[in-house]
Amino acid sequence: MAGKSLVMIVGDYVEDYEAMVPFQALQMIGHDVDVVCPDKEAGDHVKTAVHDERGAQTYSEMEGHELPLNATFADIDPEGYDGLVLPGGRAPEYLRLNDAVLDTVRHFFEADKPAAVLCHAPQILIAADVIDGRTCTSYPGLAPDIEAAGGEWVDEVTVDGNLVTGRLYSDHPEWLREFVAVLGTEIEHGEPATAPTD
Repeated sequence: MAGKSLVMIVGDYVEDYEAMVPFQALQMIGHDVDVVCPDKEAGDHVKTAVHDERGAQTYSEMEGHELPLNATFADIDPEGYDGLVLPGGRAPEYLRLNDAVLDTVRHFFEADKPAAVLCHAPQILIAADVIDGRTCTSYPGLAPDIEAAGGEWVDEVTVDGNLVTGRLYSDHPEWLREFVAVLGTEIEHGEPATAPTD
C-alpha cells in the first residue's frame, strides 16, 4: 500500500484529541500528514483545547497540549495532496476568515479529493461555500448553520462522496475508518502478536 499525502489545517485552540488522534492514527497506517497553520511555520506549535461534557448545558474547555507543526502553510500546494483533514475546536471560527484557507479547502472539493471534517470544522466548509447540497454532520450546535447554507444535517458519521464528517472525537473510530476507506486504503489484519514466554 502506497501512503497518501494528507494536509491537516489547524489553528490555536484546535480541539486536542481531534488533531492529535487522527495525526497519529493516519501516520500509523502509512500516510504522510502535514500539519499546518496560517501565519506559522514548520517547527512552531499551536495551543490545543480539550473539550469535555461535564453535565452543563454545553461543553467545558481546558488547555491541552502544544501541537507541533511539521510544514509551513504558506509553502503548501494543495495540488500535491491526496486528502484534507479539518479538526474542530475553536480554531475553525477564525480559520474561516482566512482567504488562503478557504481557497485551499475549495481545491479539495473542486478536485473531488477526500476530506475528513469533524465537530466545528464545517464552519470552514460553510465559509468556503462548499456545503450546499451536501449531507453531513458536525457538533450538533452547527446544525442550523449547515441547513442555512443549503446542507442537510444528520446525527451520525456521514459519507457524502468525498466528504466524511463526524460529530465529536467520540466518533473517531467510525470517522477515521470511513475516511480511510474513501482514501482507498486497505488494511490487512494478521494474526495478533503473542507475548514472549520464558
